[in-house]
Amino acid sequence: MLTVQQKLDKLTTAASLVEKVDEKTLRCTACAHRCLIKPGRRGICQVRFNQDGELRVPWGYVAALQIDPVEKKPFSHFLPGSDALSFGMFGCDFHCGYCQNWLTSQTLRDPRSNYSAAYIREVTPEEIIQTAKRNNVSVLVSTYNEPLITTEWAISIFKLGKQESMSCAYVSNGNATKEAIQALLPYLNAYKIDLKSMNDKNYRQLGGVLQHVLDSIKIVHEAGLWLEVVTLVVPGFNDNPAELWDAARYIASISPDIPWHVTAYHPDYRMADRANTSARSLQTAADIGQEAGLNYVYAGNIPGRVGSLENTYCPQCATLLIERIGYVVHSYHITADGCCPKCQHSIPGIWPQNPASTRLDGWGLPRAV
Repeated sequence: MLTVQQKLDKLTTAASLVEKVDEKTLRCTACAHRCLIKPGRRGICQVRFNQDGELRVPWGYVAALQIDPVEKKPFSHFLPGSDALSFGMFGCDFHCGYCQNWLTSQTLRDPRSNYSAAYIREVTPEEIIQTAKRNNVSVLVSTYNEPLITTEWAISIFKLGKQESMSCAYVSNGNATKEAIQALLPYLNAYKIDLKSMNDKNYRQLGGVLQHVLDSIKIVHEAGLWLEVVTLVVPGFNDNPAELWDAARYIASISPDIPWHVTAYHPDYRMADRANTSARSLQTAADIGQEAGLNYVYAGNIPGRVGSLENTYCPQCATLLIERIGYVVHSYHITADGCCPKCQHSIPGIWPQNPASTRLDGWGLPRAV
């Protein structure tokens, strides 16, 4: 019987995000770790490996495939009310102690995730597109594990999706490289980045480097992709007001129009000993974001308990533009040209071309496919 690693190693293809260092040694350029990988060795993510001088990378399967509300990603300024066909693979370049998707992200790193082999579902890019079409879905999202380390696979799907006029997005930890973003640019519309902390020591506990993520926020924004930033507020880890101020100020320095989502943590994986984030903590974080000059601050993961922080308002005249509870849009008032209907202030984002077609009062829950 094949192990998880043996199964996954068979489901691979040659990398495009790679540099040759010498005859056999390779440097992976999919994420900012830029792993130097010798023959027989693996990158930090464990799923990109050097096989006799060729970098092999994940291909031809999904570990998760379902239809989600786009608000679940979360995106608040990207085709609200839409369904997104969400797909993920195995592996991650971080090892966050509170990961909610650890069974897939920590495969090949945590022995407890070995039985995740049962989730391997062999599939082609063409079959994924057909699944989207069959379910009348026009948004594709690479998510659940870290999409940067499976960029070659995502591009193969997005390329076909673009031929069908679909919109494409990444839900990422932001440990990106210019090479990966450049490769994605022709196919990607939107990018969500997790800004997990403004403390580099905290980031290194998670397996990352703060500056890499700060750089990625700037790179993605300057590349012209629609960007939203999320900070999961974890009690005792990153909820210090000074740190939240640093995060808000940094985002505002790139653009005050970047939406910032402050979301609630619930105990999971290796950090199951901490309390859930309170609605009051999210309100404090949101107040900081607004005081720092951000025009669009949202609170999430505790629907119905954060009041107006689930909604979108015009920063010019305070008109209610989008009313939400959880992942459900209840009213939508942005005009076809992306403006406030009252004062005509331009609202940044990617909006439905036909506002009347925006789905209201939808199901708001994932659907299996």
